[in-house]
Amino acid sequence: MKFSLRQYTERDFESLYEIDQLCYTPAIAYSRRELRTYLRFPGSHCIVARAARKAAGFIITLQRNAESYIVTIDVLPEFRRHALGTALLKRAERKAATNGATEMWLETATNNSAAIAFWQKHGYRSYGVIKNYYPGNLDAYSMAKSIGSGKSSHL
Repeated sequence: MKFSLRQYTERDFESLYEIDQLCYTPAIAYSRRELRTYLRFPGSHCIVARAARKAAGFIITLQRNAESYIVTIDVLPEFRRHALGTALLKRAERKAATNGATEMWLETATNNSAAIAFWQKHGYRSYGVIKNYYPGNLDAYSMAKSIGSGKSSHL
């Protein structure tokens, strides 16, 4: 499957919102306001994947100094298992490292075995459990990976 990656532009917003709504349950998916807020934070970076002439997925990261944080990575179901998520993640890691990040952090639900396997495949390791992180008293793993060339402060 052919796809391309590019920087987010404001005209992508509605497509990204729709993708997020399809990828997550209503309790976890971002509202329009939340999504806009993350996209506008200082240090925010969003990469959009396009395939079959439409937005197929995206990743949003926030960076502050040497730490970068994955807010979300969303790939429409019909585009999964075609290396699109991997491409988004690698591009985001390279961008963060270029901007001085030495580690990338994220949270993922402890019951989401597919996501946990994805993160582990890409070198992320669990550094603990955050109790009741998601609605419905669902716990999350706090996961991280060293990136860039500097020394990591937490790993």
